[in-house]
Amino acid sequence: MTVRQTFRSTAAPGLALDTFPMRLWRKAKRHGIWNPEDIDLQPDAADWQRLDAPERDVILRLSTLFQAGEESVTLDLLPLIQTIAEEGRLEEEMYLTAFLWEEAKHVEMFHRFLREVAVAEGDLAHYFTDSYRAIFCEALPTALQRLRTDPSPQAQAEASVTYNMIVEGVLAETGYYAYHHMLERNGILPGMQQAVVHLRADEARHMAYGVFLLSRLVAEHGEPVWEAIEQRLNALLPPAVGVIQELFALYDPMPFGMQVDDFLGYAMSQFEKRSRRIERARGQTLEEVLHLGAEATDGNEAEAPQ
Repeated sequence: MTVRQTFRSTAAPGLALDTFPMRLWRKAKRHGIWNPEDIDLQPDAADWQRLDAPERDVILRLSTLFQAGEESVTLDLLPLIQTIAEEGRLEEEMYLTAFLWEEAKHVEMFHRFLREVAVAEGDLAHYFTDSYRAIFCEALPTALQRLRTDPSPQAQAEASVTYNMIVEGVLAETGYYAYHHMLERNGILPGMQQAVVHLRADEARHMAYGVFLLSRLVAEHGEPVWEAIEQRLNALLPPAVGVIQELFALYDPMPFGMQVDDFLGYAMSQFEKRSRRIERARGQTLEEVLHLGAEATDGNEAEAPQ
């Protein structure tokens, strides 16, 4: 039996309102309230009929990868939330409730697109490549489920690197970059364009939390955690790059004029940018990380693709 002796919110000084997790919580309340059911996909369905077969296929492929990825992260986030809760980090747990809710909405949004616009029927697993499976079927669930029995700082760091830095920070961001090239630049699928704005803003907060969490772990536990982060980043970069390369290898030419080198360069820039942000925590105190967020993004809006 678990017996609780006190409550954080009723003891002095109460909630730490000026910390980075509480800033994210406030932003999630202000900017994360959108309903996938409110997005009008009828114009998208009309646009879909005007696309040629390769254009449809690449959009369907990308959307399928997102759909499965969003389901995966929704299922796999719970052990991290539980770990944070058991450590008594109330402010972080409060934000993570929004995190999970937003991931569930993403599952719903992509499901609507696949069924109502692409009218995709049957099993779409043939769109999953080897590198995709290595990350989403193996690395992600293994790292997150490990926290059920090993909540150590190193295990938390490896889980966050996998989830926030690779899945969200490299692959999802690069996927949104692809949607920008395909949809916004060509003036098609306005409903999905609207959805992607919301999706990217949600993910910006998620990645900001990941940078914060990893920075906090480094500031608290030092070089062993940084070494675990660095090793995990380097281990998962090849399959992350492989996801992009394998997708482009399936098309000749690539629809919408997209070039593989452009997307690989974008993915690497996201990878290096966040690695540098986390590394700064090696020279920061825990107090600095808690209140400054390790100079992470503010978690409000994602950077606009160029």
